[in-house]
Amino acid sequence: MFFQDFRKQINEQEGTHFPSNSYRQMVLQPAYDEARKHFLDSMVQIHIAHLKMLEEQQLVTSKHAIQIGQAIEKLDLEYYKTHDYNPQFEDLFFRIENKLIELGGDISGNLHIGRSRNDMGIAIYRMTLRKKMLLLMQELLNLRSSLIAFAEEHVETIMIGYTHTQQAQPTTFAHYLKAVIDQLTRDYKRMQAAYATINRSSMGAAALTTTSFPISRERMQELLAFDDIIENAWDAVAGADYIAEAASVVQLAALNLGRTSQDFLLWATQEFNAFKLASPYVQVSSIMPQKRNPVSIEHTRSLLSSVVGDASTVLQMVHNTPFGDIVDTEDDMQPYLWRAVDKLVGIYKLFSSLIVTMDVNKENLLKRAQNSFANVTELADSLVRSEEISFRQSHKIVSLCVRELLAQNEESLSGLTWQLANEKCLEVTGKPLQINEIAFYQALQPEHFVNIRTLKGGPAPQTMRDSLIQSENESEVLEKWLNEKTKAILQAENQLETILKEWVSHD
Repeated sequence: MFFQDFRKQINEQEGTHFPSNSYRQMVLQPAYDEARKHFLDSMVQIHIAHLKMLEEQQLVTSKHAIQIGQAIEKLDLEYYKTHDYNPQFEDLFFRIENKLIELGGDISGNLHIGRSRNDMGIAIYRMTLRKKMLLLMQELLNLRSSLIAFAEEHVETIMIGYTHTQQAQPTTFAHYLKAVIDQLTRDYKRMQAAYATINRSSMGAAALTTTSFPISRERMQELLAFDDIIENAWDAVAGADYIAEAASVVQLAALNLGRTSQDFLLWATQEFNAFKLASPYVQVSSIMPQKRNPVSIEHTRSLLSSVVGDASTVLQMVHNTPFGDIVDTEDDMQPYLWRAVDKLVGIYKLFSSLIVTMDVNKENLLKRAQNSFANVTELADSLVRSEEISFRQSHKIVSLCVRELLAQNEESLSGLTWQLANEKCLEVTGKPLQINEIAFYQALQPEHFVNIRTLKGGPAPQTMRDSLIQSENESEVLEKWLNEKTKAILQAENQLETILKEWVSHD
């Protein structure tokens, strides 16, 4: 009796018809909410494109195409965008289909000739994601442009470069920023590759095996501004690597910028004092009047971590799923990537703003570099040339000098004299120094260190200016690609609107 009572109680709570209350609340309602927010426009565009193709292929008559097209035009999309899930219909697709039949009569059911929810759903996912990726790439280019402009202001801003978190060699702020710019460029190119995978049409695959109706998959590709067709019908409805690839690219982009945000958070400390954030990007303490908390950078770092987490969720949800049409890779998974992309768009915008409005403490960075042992690499290089000794010998001479200064608790270069180096040179080589004192002390200056590193990729001011010009020139190419893809989608959407208006204009 206990089991029967328990079962009765569950039936009373959940209902005895599809969908159960918990299934509706946990699965169908959230999926519907996401669909009405993201899918309605794409769904209608697919309806128009498919109907036009069916008419051209003579699978529906022109009279019926007009009748169905007029029903499509009467759809009140704002109603569906604002009204909650109706359990009478499994999802938004069936709700719209039911309304089209109500508006256009039973003949509207022919709109589904030669297609399935499967190939249509995948097309909608891809159309949604491609637009989000284009927005992301535009914001990435905006950040990249801001960094280029910022770097141009700091080609002569001397600072210390770090390896293993320790002072390594003098360089410039522009040199660091150019490295970030180049990394962003690679992120963009990875996004381009992901876009090529995303922007392929599934239409015509139907449920799994295409259809016996003589539809035109090529025409659907053209009308919906896809760059290619997913040739194999099984692959078209089963392949989830397009979203996994996008998730991987977005995740890596977030990881990359996260490393930079960590550097900036360190450099914002009073001890480091590399720059001062503008007032809109700091918060004061509720108790400590002196505080200027760099919360904009802190939030950037933590939100980038959440982007990585959402992208990782996508990859985990794909893991070990059957290679077929399955919900794991559809309604439940897609929002995680959308959320990751949307957040990264906002982060790029925020980071761009805080970068170009900060004030860099050039004097403090230069002073730290002038007093640092980081300059001694060039002294070792200079001794190789002046003394005609091996680099290992030169390295040992300079190393002995530094060790002695450290043993004397000397923390700056002021104690590294020509006389000390001469003493260590005699100890290592048995010969006195040949380098004169002017050249010796010049080799210890961070400005000299930077200025003579004119090799491609080095921090010398003119080298950096030339490199930044190349980045600016590349911006034109990157922007052109983005504009072409955006324009192609807009033109296709306008064409579909024109097609719909032609049907509507008939009496």
